[in-house]
Amino acid sequence: MADHSHSDYNRGDMDINEQSSTYSAVYGMIKWCSVALAASLTFVVLWFCTPAGPFAGLVVGALIAILGVVFLRAKPDGAH
Repeated sequence: MADHSHSDYNRGDMDINEQSSTYSAVYGMIKWCSVALAASLTFVVLWFCTPAGPFAGLVVGALIAILGVVFLRAKPDGAH
């Protein structure tokens, strides 16, 4: 049988900069795509599925996009 007592993996010694930057990129993409999807779906639903019309859909969709950007933008490191 093979000796599994020695391994190249040492807990806490690996460089994780690539993994953390990939995680940050994916998280940012999901966050901003979710805001865009919510705003565009609201616009289309209000335009075609209610008597409110395209202007009301545009206003509410823009409001959702603006609020999403305000609340989800990157904050300084000191503010959690």
